[in-house]
Amino acid sequence: MHSTIPRWTIVTPVLAWAAIAASSAAGGHAIYLALLAVLLAGTVFAAVHHAEVVAHKVGEPFGTLILALAVTVIEVALIISFMLGGGEEKLALARDTIFSAIMITCNGILGICLLLGGLRHREQNFQLSGAKAALTVLAAISVLALVLPNYGTSQPGPLLSSSQLAFTGVVSLVLYGAFVFVQTIRHRDYFLVDGSDDENEHAPPPSNSVALLSVAMLLICLVAVVTLAKLLSPSIERFVVDAGAPAAVVGIIIASLVLLPEGLAAANAARADRVQTSLNLALGSALASIGLTIPTVAMIFVFKGEPLILGLEIKETIFLLLTLVTCSLSLSVGRTTILQGIVHLVIFASFVFFAISP
Repeated sequence: MHSTIPRWTIVTPVLAWAAIAASSAAGGHAIYLALLAVLLAGTVFAAVHHAEVVAHKVGEPFGTLILALAVTVIEVALIISFMLGGGEEKLALARDTIFSAIMITCNGILGICLLLGGLRHREQNFQLSGAKAALTVLAAISVLALVLPNYGTSQPGPLLSSSQLAFTGVVSLVLYGAFVFVQTIRHRDYFLVDGSDDENEHAPPPSNSVALLSVAMLLICLVAVVTLAKLLSPSIERFVVDAGAPAAVVGIIIASLVLLPEGLAAANAARADRVQTSLNLALGSALASIGLTIPTVAMIFVFKGEPLILGLEIKETIFLLLTLVTCSLSLSVGRTTILQGIVHLVIFASFVFFAISP
């Protein structure tokens, strides 16, 4: 599958850069903005495809780590593009996007994977040690970064002072770094298919030339995504306001855009009876989203000397805790069925409904 580079993964970013070059002449015309939106989505898909090629070259579990990092770079770029110069109303955008990413990965993507895998294979097995390790780190980071800020006294919650923000960023990075060390070095076998040294042994890896081309195209795609996001951010915000939706919907849009390609990859893996890969993608994306986005955003706001809203409101806190508890229970025995998938999808549907209709 990855022995050659599909033409669309090269043509799409080229067209994206052509559209970017024409931005001054096109202005804010509706057709041009629609074209930018299509090219942004296509470039995200192309970036994830090239990340998959590189991931397949290096093997598991480094492969899913590369995918998670690529998606996180796109997410951080989109967040920063929307937040910088946005005023006080944008101070919660990073929180909303990170929270949305957790809900999408741990309920939406995970639920679809477990449902599809259960429908086709009845039961699917995975490494319980790897899932427990990921959930332990996810619970610690999410509560420390998204719940604890509501209860500080030096700065009224949900704001964080510069020192608190810096500490939260360091803690998130340390926890994520520890997880990556365990996943890739110390206990690499926890995240592989039981009894196998490499999940990709069923397919030959791409050649060195293909892998190098994908690395170059991945960088080109990531820069294009950042630039397109800057051009589209005002229009997306106006659309949300005109629709009468809460500002948090912008965070859902950002998280959905960057996680859609990875979600499709996870779903395909579940249908192919490789639920371990699905879990690596879903939980790894959630961890990368919060473990890398918070330190990056924190560093920027500490440098600017501005506070940042990270604490969740009570409704979102309930959804977060429900998600953590449900994940811990549904992944507690090393086997999955359609029941767990349905439960996670119901939680995700509830999250989307109450986000749009608070």
